[in-house]
Amino acid sequence: MIPSESPGTGAALAETVRGLQERAARALPAEFVEHADGWWLRHDSGSSWWVASVLPHGPDGLDGSDASVATELTRRVARAEEFYARHGGTARFQITPAACPAGLDGLLAGRGYGRAHPVSLQAAAVAEVPGQRAGGPLRVRIEDRPGDAWFGVWHAVRGGGAGAAAWGLLDRVAGPSAYARLLDGDETVAVGRAVADSGWAGVFAMATLPAARGRGAGGRVLGALADWAGAHGAAHLYLQVERGNPAALRLYARAGFRELCTYHYRTAGAKP
Repeated sequence: MIPSESPGTGAALAETVRGLQERAARALPAEFVEHADGWWLRHDSGSSWWVASVLPHGPDGLDGSDASVATELTRRVARAEEFYARHGGTARFQITPAACPAGLDGLLAGRGYGRAHPVSLQAAAVAEVPGQRAGGPLRVRIEDRPGDAWFGVWHAVRGGGAGAAAWGLLDRVAGPSAYARLLDGDETVAVGRAVADSGWAGVFAMATLPAARGRGAGGRVLGALADWAGAHGAAHLYLQVERGNPAALRLYARAGFRELCTYHYRTAGAKP
């Protein structure tokens, strides 16, 4: 179910969504973060592109349609563009209608920013996620640091390698972290990661080798991470999943996750 403190509409939802996205930013910490009028300007030279996007949250008061609001939004966007130019990166904004100024998406479209990558932000109560199941050939091991086997599965599914950038990002995570590995015998066949932060735990880096799919691997990893989250004071889980990933959406729905909102990205110079 959706947590009771985050009803489906209104200011309470916006506050919950902002809080979760900022927790996610702490769980995926960029190399450089500049806070400008409440907006998080983030740059990272080696990690995934979404780590280096703007979180345009900040104080309320920018939801009107008068000229002063448009002028202020334009000023903030220009400051973000200057930040990315200074760091040699591409300006990219994470746009969440529930949490961002209402006119920002249209302003960015008018400046030539392309829209892409729709994502679902979802949440579940830890108590409602089926816990780790005992028995059978598959078992989950939880560790506080990733190893070669964990990275091996993640990068076999997602690409890349366990280089300095990947280690650097994980080393910057301040909150308690869990790295789950699902073992079939001695072979790691699925992985996931969780970070506890202020009563919530975020779920990241879920990946299953193709040969192990269809055997409940993802559900077992989720159950183990839910058990870990509960033991670390988290009453709720959250995660972010691409809307174009039906297999992952089905997995999370079976585990009790429900959508809080959707968001997308606007990227400078990208084709609309």
